[in-house]
Amino acid sequence: MMLFKGFASDDAGRVVTQIGGIHQSYFKMKKSDSTKSLLIKSEQLLRIEDHDFAMRPGFGGAAIPVGIDVQVESIDSISEVNMDFTMTLYLRHYWQDDRLAFPSSSNRSRTFDARLVKKIWVPDVFFVHSKRSFIHDTTMENIMLRVYPDGNILYSVRITVTALCAMDFSSFPLDTQNCSLELESYAYNENDLMLYWKNGNDSLRTDEIVLSQFFIEEFHPSFGLAFYSSTGWYNRLYINFILRRHIFFFMLQTYFPTMLMVMLSWVSFWIDRRAVPARVSLGITTVLTMSTIITGVSASMPQVSYVKAVDIYLWASFLFVFLSVIEYATVNYFTTVEEMKKLKGGKIPANFNATQTMAFDGCYHDNDIDLMPFPELPSTPNTERSRTATLRTSRNSAAEPPPTEGTRLRRKKSIKHNLSFIMSNSYMIDSYSRVIFPMTYLLFNIIYWSLYSSR
Repeated sequence: MMLFKGFASDDAGRVVTQIGGIHQSYFKMKKSDSTKSLLIKSEQLLRIEDHDFAMRPGFGGAAIPVGIDVQVESIDSISEVNMDFTMTLYLRHYWQDDRLAFPSSSNRSRTFDARLVKKIWVPDVFFVHSKRSFIHDTTMENIMLRVYPDGNILYSVRITVTALCAMDFSSFPLDTQNCSLELESYAYNENDLMLYWKNGNDSLRTDEIVLSQFFIEEFHPSFGLAFYSSTGWYNRLYINFILRRHIFFFMLQTYFPTMLMVMLSWVSFWIDRRAVPARVSLGITTVLTMSTIITGVSASMPQVSYVKAVDIYLWASFLFVFLSVIEYATVNYFTTVEEMKKLKGGKIPANFNATQTMAFDGCYHDNDIDLMPFPELPSTPNTERSRTATLRTSRNSAAEPPPTEGTRLRRKKSIKHNLSFIMSNSYMIDSYSRVIFPMTYLLFNIIYWSLYSSR
């Protein structure tokens, strides 16, 4: 009896377990079936199987109007090298499709995700001049379809697109760029589909966008037509925005270092012209630094065939640095030529040590040479005759009447004489350069900044 009871209780446990498993399976199947039936009800409500959604609404009649509304979320990057920009936006389409109208007592719309979008007709809007684009899919595809009882449809999608922007760098980095994102139907021309801004100028909205190198001056929509010879005219919508570049970054990275290098090259004008190693090394250092700055700026810019504003400034500054090196080469050459003339003219005393004087920089210098007056030569019959002739000439010239009042006699100095004067006073080149170089560079900066800042 006890054994029977044991078997009975064991069977009862099995029965309860089996009933519980059947109960859970039943509810799982019921839950799955209810989801399937809900999907079937939605498709039946919209009568998706009753229509051919490969055709546009109102096929064969007038063009279907499709309103566009855009909200710009961010401008992710702007590349000068690739001449493009990357933008993330919400693109919303509005149109009416009577085939999706459904009866509703509460007049409430129904919202669906990307799964239903693939079964109905949607506008085939694409981005003209886009290089790449994608629809965000985390955690699901960012697509929303809302259907109203009267057949009006809202189709919204979140997209990131990289598009071409034809930039003009003639005023870089004091430039302003005009870029636009263009929307157009790919398959339907103006006879089949009419794109328009849903709310006029209010159809384009932007979040607060902050860029590192640009300030966004303006966002505005516009409308136009595009013609293709093989397919006809198409409606095209434009998202236009104006970008003005921040100059402060380039002032710190390019302009200020360039100015300092130019001013540093002027230091050589105050260094003694005999200090050849100091002045040459300073000149070469500034030239190489300027070359590095120019190379760095060129590497971050597209290889355009015209001259940019920054190129004008950098190459003009490079010219000032290069001329400072040429200036010292000229001073050193004139000094050497003059001292060699004095050496050949016999103005060097017998006890002059040439090796000691040239040991510093390889040139003779007038401060190291004691220029004593020559002793008088002994008198000879020939010298006496020449001296007498000279005295006669001077007496005759003294006997001539002076020029009348108002007459000015001035001997024109030849170029050779002026050059000889400069060569004999080469230190004056440094004196003039101390004034001419800074004043010329200051004038160049005034013209440069007034010209490009006004654009």
